[in-house]
Amino acid sequence: MKQVIVITGASSGFGRLTANALAKAGHTVYASMRHTTGRNAAAVADIEEFARDNKVDLRSLELNVGSQASVDAAIAQIVAEEGRLDVVMHNAGHMVFGPAEAFTPEQLAELYDVNVLSTQRVNRAALPQLRKQGRGLVVWVSSSSSAGGTPPYLAPYFAAKAGMDAMAVIYARELTRWGIETSIIVPGAFTGGTNHFAHSGRPADEARVAEYEAGPYAGFGEEIMKAFAAIVPEDADASLVADAIVKVVDTPFGKRPFRVHIDPTQDGAEVAFGVIDRVRNEMLHRVGFSDLLKPRVNG
Repeated sequence: MKQVIVITGASSGFGRLTANALAKAGHTVYASMRHTTGRNAAAVADIEEFARDNKVDLRSLELNVGSQASVDAAIAQIVAEEGRLDVVMHNAGHMVFGPAEAFTPEQLAELYDVNVLSTQRVNRAALPQLRKQGRGLVVWVSSSSSAGGTPPYLAPYFAAKAGMDAMAVIYARELTRWGIETSIIVPGAFTGGTNHFAHSGRPADEARVAEYEAGPYAGFGEEIMKAFAAIVPEDADASLVADAIVKVVDTPFGKRPFRVHIDPTQDGAEVAFGVIDRVRNEMLHRVGFSDLLKPRVNG
């Protein structure tokens, strides 16, 4: 069944790959991003070309996840054009790399804003429409770092993704009675098809970084990068994540998986989340809220 879908942070990486894949699967997809007439103008042109060449319904959309006004306007535009919104995909995010101590508190706040608060802005704009419909799907792109093996020098990013994952879990329970389903996508480390590492931010306190480089952690960042590259299989490409999301969207309502792991490095997150989610579910059973584990069929 054709769905109307909005994806945040869809100019590149997981977001763009998923937008392409969902459009080719027959859905109406709004690939949202900021600076559509500036920095991302080339991405907008590429999206138009892809839609034309593949005869699919893929559209670019100006949406800055850091601005509630921008998010509100973007969601309103979709509803005005389509009369509905079926799937919201939280994908926008940013990675930073370096010793945690060298990042300023302001940098951590900015990272938390992009990776976590952005989802709240989008939800506040989009969920009223989904609740009105009595049906919908929210897809969250989390990270295996939230429960799996975590190398150093990625603390601010990992902390933000863990916060996003925690939000996703509780939101899921608060939306099931509205008939809104949740799927949390858990990618592992990918070095192909996404520019997370290449475009990652660096600590603002360069003097503090220099202290680490002059001490027992000299060259440690490069060691981590090499270690990552060594454990990621050569055939591991971010398109695997896009394919998994298409499968989730195309799964019938009420049968979609709560979590989907796409982790070529097998960092243990699937095992850990299996236990964590089971413990959480058992608590809901104990207190009489078992109905929150499945989306209600309304109408």
